[in-house]
Amino acid sequence: MPEPVYEYLTEGSAIYAESFATIRREAELTGLSDDIARVAVRMIHAAAQTDIVADLRWTPGVVAACRRALREGAPILCDSTMVATGIIRSRLPRANEVVCRLGEPGLAELAAKLGTTKSAAAVELWRPKLHGAVVAIGNAPTALFHLLEVIRDTGLRPAGIIGCPVGFVGAAESKQALVDNPYGLELIALTGRRGGSAVTVAAVNALASTAETTNDAVD
Repeated sequence: MPEPVYEYLTEGSAIYAESFATIRREAELTGLSDDIARVAVRMIHAAAQTDIVADLRWTPGVVAACRRALREGAPILCDSTMVATGIIRSRLPRANEVVCRLGEPGLAELAAKLGTTKSAAAVELWRPKLHGAVVAIGNAPTALFHLLEVIRDTGLRPAGIIGCPVGFVGAAESKQALVDNPYGLELIALTGRRGGSAVTVAAVNALASTAETTNDAVD
């Protein structure tokens, strides 16, 4: 029996180009503005799912608001270490602080006191940095729900929220609550059960990039 021969692309730039060519062929980007299309394409690339555009929700000013905040030095508040780790620091325009509070001492005790998860309790520790920040939630629906509660109770307003927690319990509901919020929040959300760290990080990295060209919107 002959040994198998595997044919596949081996040049990084060719793989990259073909990936985005596939997205352009298969994703329905018609009607998206250049700025949100650029974010959507990066999210599609991270998930390898060209149909997520149908579940994407956003506010018209979210890209401009997040970019402005990052240029002014705003921190990025993350619900998980996976999200925080995936953010490309070299793209951040002001060496922006990337914050994840899951490792804080006493967090388990705080969660028990509040009767919630550690991810939600960590949102409590965001309060000093929350106003004007960029928030990235890719894993914990409880964090997104509690963020909305903190916003409701304090009047603090982040510059923008990327809300893409993944899962079967609370994920779809938390993202719909974000979309339906009465606070005028700038947001990007992937509704339904899908989401996760990679998709959320892709959105943050796209927002952090200083490239503004039309071609970059679909590359």
